[in-house]
Amino acid sequence: MTKIPPKRYNDLNTYLRTHFGCRVQKISVDAGLTCPNRDGSIARGGCIYCNARGSGTGAHQKSLSIRQQLERSMGYIAKRYKAEKFIAYFQSFSNTYAPANQLKALYDEALSVPGVIGLSIGTRPDCVADTVLALLESYAQSYTVWVEYGLQSAHDRTLQLINRGHNVDRFLQTVARTRNRGIKICTHVILGLPGETRADILRTADVLADAGIDGIKLHLLYVVKGTKLAQHYQQGQYRCLGQDEYVDLVCDFLERTPANVVIQRLTGDPHKDELIAPLWALDRNETFKRIQRTLEARDTRQGRLVGNSNIAIKL
Repeated sequence: MTKIPPKRYNDLNTYLRTHFGCRVQKISVDAGLTCPNRDGSIARGGCIYCNARGSGTGAHQKSLSIRQQLERSMGYIAKRYKAEKFIAYFQSFSNTYAPANQLKALYDEALSVPGVIGLSIGTRPDCVADTVLALLESYAQSYTVWVEYGLQSAHDRTLQLINRGHNVDRFLQTVARTRNRGIKICTHVILGLPGETRADILRTADVLADAGIDGIKLHLLYVVKGTKLAQHYQQGQYRCLGQDEYVDLVCDFLERTPANVVIQRLTGDPHKDELIAPLWALDRNETFKRIQRTLEARDTRQGRLVGNSNIAIKL
């Protein structure tokens, strides 16, 4: 039997198994919430890469409760992955964008399902009230609680271009407000954003290395139907990254990420029926293999260049 080489980054599955002694799997749930970047509070239309589903499952539109969504997935996931415990991942849109009492009812419902040992809350850094942070802090006393802040880039010009509706300072301020509450902080970053160079991406890595976060999700910018990015792509105004380009950037980013930061994701997971480009994004396993092979070929690993940013950004 061929021995699988150890990963050269701090992956989520290993982290969770180390802490809980068994396989722990995240299950996406759709709480039916929206986003201040869509309803007019900040802007309308959302980010240029986000469609009406907001990267969600659409389960709320099918009138499935949080409990029903979790229970429908747990049996299959337990069998496929041999998972024994689960984290409810509130994924669609901004899952702190509601009054604290409404959010409490949703989070309580998820945690009432047997086998659910924690929450992962996907949201934006500009819609997290102190009352919501206090609520999450109260859960963190008994459960694993992650809050996932979408940053995407550490460059304000890029955030404006993609219609994020917040700046980098707002993200850093929210991270500071979240720290020291027992809440784990994960940050979403997109590689391949319009106009960004390799140096820009490495600068984002350096900013996050100093931000005091606990986890990172790296995403490929892919083009899906029903988005402004799709219009730009079809008009020849945007070029997608090639697979090897993306792999090299991921490895560059990992080298600049502190070794203790948990890598929760290395690429996106587009819906097949929505994806326009690049089609290689559908083959996640091949992308993972190429990342591992590239790290091995470089004889490098996560965190190797932390603190050497001036040298590392040479092109």
